[in-house]
Amino acid sequence: MGDPAGIGPDITLMSWLRRDAENLSPFAFLGDPALLMQRAKQLGAAVPVTTISDLREAEPVFARALPVLPCPMPEQVLAGRPSLSAAPAVTSAIERAVAAALDGEALAVVTNPIAKHILAKAGFAHPGHTEFLGALARARGFAATPVMMLCGAGLRVVPVTIHIPLAAVPDALTTALIVETARVTARGLQLYFGIAQPRLALTGLNPHAGEEGMLGREDQAIIVPAIAALRAEGMQVTGPHPADTLFHERARQNYDAALAMYHDQALIPIKTIAFDEGVNVTLGLPFIRTSPDHGTAFDIAGTGKARPDSLIAALRLAAAMAEQAGETAAGPA
Repeated sequence: MGDPAGIGPDITLMSWLRRDAENLSPFAFLGDPALLMQRAKQLGAAVPVTTISDLREAEPVFARALPVLPCPMPEQVLAGRPSLSAAPAVTSAIERAVAAALDGEALAVVTNPIAKHILAKAGFAHPGHTEFLGALARARGFAATPVMMLCGAGLRVVPVTIHIPLAAVPDALTTALIVETARVTARGLQLYFGIAQPRLALTGLNPHAGEEGMLGREDQAIIVPAIAALRAEGMQVTGPHPADTLFHERARQNYDAALAMYHDQALIPIKTIAFDEGVNVTLGLPFIRTSPDHGTAFDIAGTGKARPDSLIAALRLAAAMAEQAGETAAGPA
């Protein structure tokens, strides 16, 4: 569902309307049916909504109606007006979706954008979706090391540190964290993207990757040992590369994923070249999770200005990852 006051309902409705043109696999909306119907009316979108009690009911009705598994809200939420009262329903929808994926009721979880600052005011204890999903998996007894990967326009990029202040990055960045993030990334590329020997490129932390220590010692002291450790495990890893020369078109041909040392170092290039079609993938979970690579956009919710391209890309990628994972598990024919 995402934040009900944001564009999540809008882009869900528009994605269903484009289900045939985009050849989308069946999906269900976990949220408030009344909200969805009210938003459809507001947008002038002719989308029939059918309430289901089990996700297995979604596929038979998907061609003629948008299936909705109810997660009711205590009161009406209007487009563009976020409400603390909706926070429990937002987290409940995520919890229900994760349970469905872990129990085999769904092939993947595709999340609409949430407003982290709204959830935090309501007591949400996690920096974002990524960390919450990992906690939910671990609570069910599954191993989980969630790693965020952004995909789009031929680029895959992973921030090693994520939702922390820039000033905290040097202390949070460790050789062990880089090594573990790279391992999870490589395994995800093998399992879900069919890349047998993933090529990883690591950025430096400082300008010019530290210029041999002249512009900072973290690159040599933290990142170089991580690269050496990963190479010793047989992984194809290069770096540390200056971040300002790693993301142009020619450079992108030399790696399958780039690991960046902090949030904006990773997200600026992906949002520059694939702003409307970027997809957020969480690797390291016992289930597939994707989401649009954008926020709630409260200012345009309910106006018809939101574009569903990123959600459509997230839905299509989730289906492709599920198919690839099945082929990988089955092995060669």
